[in-house]
Amino acid sequence: MDQPTITILIPCFNEESFIETIIQNILDQDYPQEKLEAIFLDGMSTDKTANIISKYAIKYPFIKLIPNPEKIVPQAMNLGIDQAQGEIIIRLDAHAAYPKQYISKLIFWLRKLSAENVGGIWNIQPRSNSTKAKVISLTLSHPMGVGNALYRMGTSEPQEVDTVPFGCYPKSVFDKYGNYDVRLKRNQDIELNKRIKQKGGKIFLVPDVECIYYARDTFSALWKNNYANGKWVILTSWFTGTFNSLSVRHFVPLLFFINIILATLSLFNNFFFTENLFLSIFTFPIIIYLVIISFFSVKLSLKEKNISAFFLFPITFLTLHLSYGVGSFVGFFSIINKKKIQIPKPNTHII
Repeated sequence: MDQPTITILIPCFNEESFIETIIQNILDQDYPQEKLEAIFLDGMSTDKTANIISKYAIKYPFIKLIPNPEKIVPQAMNLGIDQAQGEIIIRLDAHAAYPKQYISKLIFWLRKLSAENVGGIWNIQPRSNSTKAKVISLTLSHPMGVGNALYRMGTSEPQEVDTVPFGCYPKSVFDKYGNYDVRLKRNQDIELNKRIKQKGGKIFLVPDVECIYYARDTFSALWKNNYANGKWVILTSWFTGTFNSLSVRHFVPLLFFINIILATLSLFNNFFFTENLFLSIFTFPIIIYLVIISFFSVKLSLKEKNISAFFLFPITFLTLHLSYGVGSFVGFFSIINKKKIQIPKPNTHII
């Protein structure tokens, strides 16, 4: 069977610590280089990212650098799609590492399953060797941390899903279903995949395709990233005018945070009711939550044979869930005060 031409799209910004690794991963692929095109969409990096890419582009003509002055991922992807020469488009992330068979396996499954998109598993690894970094990476691949996100936890056989990380698409998919929605600074892959699914397209998660994704290694970085994710869950629903682009698990942290607010307010006995019933209604879920994360913290720390990790796991779970919930809460009030929402100009077609 003929091997199709591939365009790899990599949005990036200030990735000098990782960019050389991903370039080397691309060079090491077992897929013929004459069939490859690698386009780096640089969001006007202020470090050495662009210089490093340019150095490789001189030596390897299939590597290209395109500036992305809008500095957002969906705009970068649309610029890349417009420039792409390949029959297949594969999105990669600069914070990940890819094995030699990554591209060839994606192409195999895309054809075998006759899918509009296929993707693989995230093998989440710590960004450093600290105990904190290891705890964060384990939490981000645990059901208590991320719900039913299969691409983080794995699957034993190809499974039709709502979304996959990154993705491998026939270029014709974008003509049929539309490009990325440039209004969405986050959740743009989820929204695109849900749009494909709603119109009859098939998306598969495949088990033998795996990349290493490097998790953030500090609580502040985890909070910042997850806060933005939570905020854009609400903004995505508002911009698209539907909840269909997201799943129930995306809204659970918001409900949890609202419950905490109500429990706090209920401590003032006369705020709502004079009875203690109201207090118990809203504090009971919090107690259950703390018991559950304590259970998993003990279980995970024993599995890792690191008792000190026990004290870090609850903090990580709380940081993960509260940051997301607070972000969603802020997103909700941003919609009420629409002046605070910066809406990029829609310069792409959404079908």
